[in-house]
Amino acid sequence: MKIRTKQKSFQEVMAMPPMKHRKPLRPTILFRTLLRLLSIFELTATHFKYRDIGMEKLGKDEPCLILMNHSSFIDLQIAATIFFSRRFNIVCTSDGFVGKEWLMRCLGCIPTRKFVSDSVLVRDMVYAVRKLKCSILMYPEASYSFDGTATTLPESLGKCVKLLGIPVVMVRTYGAFARQPLYNNLHRRKVRVSADVEYLLSSEDIVSKSADEINELLRERFSFDNFKWQQENQIKIADKNRAEALNRVLYKCPHCMQEGKMVGQGITIICESCGNGYELTEYGYLEPLQEEVKFTHIPDWYQWERECVRKELEEGTYYLDVPVEICIMADTRSIYKVGKGRLTHSVEGFTLTGCDGQLHYEQKPSASYSLYSDYYWYELGDIICIGDNNRLYYCFPEGESDVVAKTRLAAEELYKMKKS
Repeated sequence: MKIRTKQKSFQEVMAMPPMKHRKPLRPTILFRTLLRLLSIFELTATHFKYRDIGMEKLGKDEPCLILMNHSSFIDLQIAATIFFSRRFNIVCTSDGFVGKEWLMRCLGCIPTRKFVSDSVLVRDMVYAVRKLKCSILMYPEASYSFDGTATTLPESLGKCVKLLGIPVVMVRTYGAFARQPLYNNLHRRKVRVSADVEYLLSSEDIVSKSADEINELLRERFSFDNFKWQQENQIKIADKNRAEALNRVLYKCPHCMQEGKMVGQGITIICESCGNGYELTEYGYLEPLQEEVKFTHIPDWYQWERECVRKELEEGTYYLDVPVEICIMADTRSIYKVGKGRLTHSVEGFTLTGCDGQLHYEQKPSASYSLYSDYYWYELGDIICIGDNNRLYYCFPEGESDVVAKTRLAAEELYKMKKS
């Protein structure tokens, strides 16, 4: 899926008035039907099935908070099919409204900026539940998983659940990540997809539990490993490009310790520096191409990279300095290309400069517990997005290899360090 872009000067974009807030709309049966019809082809191709767990406890017209793990682009189609008979508003990223705000509003979407503190979103959710009598669909992880495991949940989630006070339903998918992992340039594989739809918390449960207890329960339920699921269930993926661009995730060689030298092509990932490499097998294992074995499981390799980043931060040696192309979201008509600049990241946080000296933006490590980073974003390229409630800055790294995953890991670990 692409996004509308337009060239403008930095001054022109900054002079644009801030976007006006609009309250959520109740999705009509017409647009719910449209969304479901658009989902049929994709879900039929995956032989999609789901099972209900305790859902008889939820009233037919009773609003609920639907929390769903975020694995691939098929997620919304799954939700549209499961909850077709139920009115629900959808919390989604604000850039999803670009070029199609009217449609997104009619579908019941509520815009929010990823990993930016957003009190307006909470008010919109309360309005949707209490005034519109709608359920809420939310992907609390906010970003797609890079390595197939759960991403960090916001600490505010428990408080949000208590504020809404409505039953919580969890949708957990199986096979969605394996079918279309984010690192693989949106390439689809032949994998069956299924889901569990579980009644997780009643209104009475929410009253009796603290926000911390709710957070702990949700962290436990949002713990998963898609590669382990594939291995345990013997899911065969014979795609000849299953390791294509895997270097986006596994960017550091565990043998020679070089970064940005890993190349994922076909079914293998190989280090250009030392020549060591692995084959990604049909069942999701890493099989070494040489005698020395460092990792056989992709999430283990990714966790090791996280530990390496943490060590760099503790020793004060971590530093990102990369030239970037800069885009800004100022309204929903377009994403505006405003020029080039430089993005740096250190223990002091992010600094973005550019546009012939007109742009200077700083963001402290405490601003967010994670980072909006993505691969092949709207088919434009890999991005690192920072910003606040006034402006979002989409930075496309140039001339550097695979800095996106490491920057997200660094932002998450730095937040933990500053908090503690």
